[in-house]
Amino acid sequence: MIRKTIYSLLGLIGLAAIAFFIFAPGYIEEQTNMIDGQPLIEVSEEAKALHATLTIVDLHSDTLLWKRNMLDRADRGHMDLPRLQDGNVALQIFSSVTKSPDNQNYDSNPSDTDQITELVIGQLQPTETWTSLLERSLWHAKRLEKAAAGSEGQLVTVRSAQDIDALLENRQAGEGPVGGLFSAEGLHSLEGDIANLDKLYAAGMRMAGLTHFFDNELAGSMHGLEKGGLTDMGRDVVRKMEELGMVVDIAHCSRQCVAEVLSLARRPVVSSHGGVQATCEVNRNLTDDEIRGVAATGGVIGVGYWEGAICSTDPRAAAKAMKHIRDLVGIAHVALGSDYDGATTVRFDTSELTQVTQALMDEGFSEAEIRAAMGENALRVLSTGLIPLAELPATEASEPAA
Repeated sequence: MIRKTIYSLLGLIGLAAIAFFIFAPGYIEEQTNMIDGQPLIEVSEEAKALHATLTIVDLHSDTLLWKRNMLDRADRGHMDLPRLQDGNVALQIFSSVTKSPDNQNYDSNPSDTDQITELVIGQLQPTETWTSLLERSLWHAKRLEKAAAGSEGQLVTVRSAQDIDALLENRQAGEGPVGGLFSAEGLHSLEGDIANLDKLYAAGMRMAGLTHFFDNELAGSMHGLEKGGLTDMGRDVVRKMEELGMVVDIAHCSRQCVAEVLSLARRPVVSSHGGVQATCEVNRNLTDDEIRGVAATGGVIGVGYWEGAICSTDPRAAAKAMKHIRDLVGIAHVALGSDYDGATTVRFDTSELTQVTQALMDEGFSEAEIRAAMGENALRVLSTGLIPLAELPATEASEPAA
């Protein structure tokens, strides 16, 4: 009798464990990546018609972090291939999130805790990803490649300027694939070894932020304890990224880190996702001087749609942030950076990007300005940024940014 009871309890425990691994990851995402349900802008027929002709680029999403097939339309989160197609997105940057501190906040976070490990184990990822940040990034790269391989040509990976050209040609021909480019939210995934940058590059990584929510071996984070500048390793990584043809992303960098990257840069720099201090005074958002600095490199600033970026979830607030950038340094430096599926609450998912088009129209942006902000600016920066430094003309390769 006792033995039978023990076996029954073990069976119940086993069933509970199976249920946890099946249902918990989805439940966690449902509570993490949310739509707030507030009223949307009424989109005019004029905005819909213009939107259908745009070449749209989003500089940042964290979709690879979550356990779902991005080829299938999901009832949770903000992004998958069907919704990207609905939103007329031409190129999506998919970021690799490998570490995030417990009790994450915008002000001050230590580097000795990590809540991503629990998610990695809960999602039953390969065991090598349980302890290695590098392996987590390599796993995310494989997920993107696998999705593209199984998409029947509807999702294609982008690793070069030539890939961008081919993507645009195919879309103009009406074939309509969505491009996916692999990036990183913080290069702590190098695990202190700059040689690992070659491994990430070989896996397809073509853009990377130096930090996330904590200071690391490369630089101080805006949300870290010390908030310092670039380390010696950080400077070496920036130089090597530019040589390889990897775009440097200053999102989440400390003020000192941003200043030092902009001073060091020889290629266009991006701020992939965030906002501006002038319209939303949150520490992660860029000051006017930083906006001018990014513009001086020829780079772009991706504006997001969540509270921490625009102090609202209203698409009109995103349009006002974009207007500030345009008015300060010119339309050429405005871009989109949604941070979809990045533990954010937003008003609309990627299928409803007509909300942004309408908001920009209402803010007085011209058709040409809307085309530039919604994707053409980002394409310009990526097309040049993915070219290895040695392959650029000598004048462009040797002269630092102004």
